[in-house]
Amino acid sequence: MGLKEELNVILQEAGKEVKKIKDKKLFDEIRVKFLGKKGELKNILGKLGSLSVEEKKEIGQLANEVKDKIQEMIDEASERIEKQERSARLKKGVGDISVSRDIPPIGYYHPLTVVLERMIGVFKNMGFTVEEGPELEEEYYNFDALNIPWYHPARDDHDSFYISKGKLMRTHTSPMQARIMEKRKPPLAVVVPGRCFRRDAVDATHGHTFYQMEGFVVDKHITFADLKGTLLTWAKMMFGPQTQIRMRPDYFPFTEPSGEVGVTCPVCGGKLCPVCKHTGWIEIGGCGMIDPEVLKNVGYDPENVSGFAFGMGLERIAMTVYGIRDIRYFMENDMRLLEQFVK
Repeated sequence: MGLKEELNVILQEAGKEVKKIKDKKLFDEIRVKFLGKKGELKNILGKLGSLSVEEKKEIGQLANEVKDKIQEMIDEASERIEKQERSARLKKGVGDISVSRDIPPIGYYHPLTVVLERMIGVFKNMGFTVEEGPELEEEYYNFDALNIPWYHPARDDHDSFYISKGKLMRTHTSPMQARIMEKRKPPLAVVVPGRCFRRDAVDATHGHTFYQMEGFVVDKHITFADLKGTLLTWAKMMFGPQTQIRMRPDYFPFTEPSGEVGVTCPVCGGKLCPVCKHTGWIEIGGCGMIDPEVLKNVGYDPENVSGFAFGMGLERIAMTVYGIRDIRYFMENDMRLLEQFVK
């Protein structure tokens, strides 16, 4: 077989192999096989030494033509496969290039959220329902319906955030007592968590915005013993079976009698420590029997039904349980604090 025939055979073989290729990554192998330093064409050119000058010129020119045709076939096939792959990608759809590929850092639970969810879970297990109320409250529900008279200091501008005449940012979650009792009949067992607002000077233990959880029960024959039993059960479920409660007399316009409730210090277990100021107790909120006047304001007959109510500060509980010394930390979103509460 002459060199011309060998060149034609090489061109045909290259054409067949190029047609078989489905992956453009394989084209480099074709180039090496036919056009590389040890490829088929290089072998042909190595045989030119025995030819005459005219034959060398003719075969050399033909070899260059074959080389160009093979390269052209490879380029066309590569472009065809590229178009096919691009079309397939477009049909499949492309990702949103505006979305960062960086994996965002994991989020953390806020300590108040941890305490809130735990308290809600405890009260739900005790049979309470959970309600929410408006933060922008009517003065009637915030004060009048709760037996807080017009001359009470809490109603002054320097103690409360008034938005307009007759409307203010609620100073406690207790207004929901009146709102719920107006619409429903006993028996009732409800807790109301939410934000509250007061014109307090901000320091390590006070803030103008804080979280409370209100709770109340209304039915026939409800007594102070029911209140004590409810709070004791809550404390044991919240802080552990060894927890006890302490109730001391206090005064609130919407409860009579009223009390201040404390729990065994969750940090030292009542063995005295700096957190409980070496008393063994942590005060967590107020409580008492719902005043008969409040029951009358919502249309209940205090001769037939009675009830109790309690209110707890979530920041106070969270600061005690987690050893947080400054209430302002809750509002600062410091990752060093929040990362301790990942679940």
